[in-house]
Amino acid sequence: MIAKGVTLRGLEVFEALASSGSVAQTAKITGLSQPAVSQQLSKLEDALKTNLIEHNKRPMRLTPAGHSFLTRARSALGELRMAQSELTVMDLAHLSALSIGMIDDFDNDLTPRLATILADSLTGCKFKLITAPSHEISNAIAEKQLHIAISAKTGQMMEGVLEFPLVRDPFILVAPKGALKGGDLVSQLHDLPFLRYDEDQLISRQIEAHLARQKLSFPQRFELGSHLALMAMVARGIGWAVTTPLGYMRAGRFHDEVEAFPLPFKPFSREIILYAGIDWAGDVPRNVADTMRQLVQRHMIDPAMEKLPWLAGELRTLDA
Repeated sequence: MIAKGVTLRGLEVFEALASSGSVAQTAKITGLSQPAVSQQLSKLEDALKTNLIEHNKRPMRLTPAGHSFLTRARSALGELRMAQSELTVMDLAHLSALSIGMIDDFDNDLTPRLATILADSLTGCKFKLITAPSHEISNAIAEKQLHIAISAKTGQMMEGVLEFPLVRDPFILVAPKGALKGGDLVSQLHDLPFLRYDEDQLISRQIEAHLARQKLSFPQRFELGSHLALMAMVARGIGWAVTTPLGYMRAGRFHDEVEAFPLPFKPFSREIILYAGIDWAGDVPRNVADTMRQLVQRHMIDPAMEKLPWLAGELRTLDA
């Protein structure tokens, strides 16, 4: 029997605090006041009869018991959230057609999961789902070739298109394991080639624009259209790259040969957005967006936090 005082709200507060390391940030995430956040955590620790957080540390850090409990708590919350999301997205039987475009960053895990969740409730509906780079997906929704599109935000306003924020995805540095020794990382970057994304891709344009703002220039040697090919070259020690945590998690097969670091220059991030034609202003895009946030949290953000805990508060889902 679950101990009295272990509440769903308390688990949500603990999960948010473990990710952010800050009572103030947790209050913002959960919509509670800071005293209420502290009270929820205190009640949970009292119920469990153990400290989950090292309260004298800033930012707050988990105790060994807290780390162990967090794994179980996230699993339980993930199951509840997915059950809720699947129920809310189930009401699609009235649709005669639905076309969705998905950023290819989600190919490995999220796109198949979303497809099966939707397909279960699309009785008699003509359903189309495509995956492509962000610039192709955003062009397709702008030209009304898709009902719903999930891609990185382009920064351009699209007439007749609604936006539902999903994820903040900060850029990170990836390098061959052991290639960077700490200290002044920027100077070390000139010792290895910079591996670029294909210049036609939105992510490439975002990275190049930011490097230019920082007055950083690297020789143009390698340009790759495949994210996995780029990560494979990093793993082989050929060079380093700028990518995002979602991209890093997509390339799990290379994690043993790759190291990830916070950017050694001014940080920046991209946003993943769900776009919907203005004729789709009802519950369908909103429910799909809710489901995507839950899928990203459970299958990408939570595992990323285990591997890259310094991303706490940076890689996160965005409020509707």
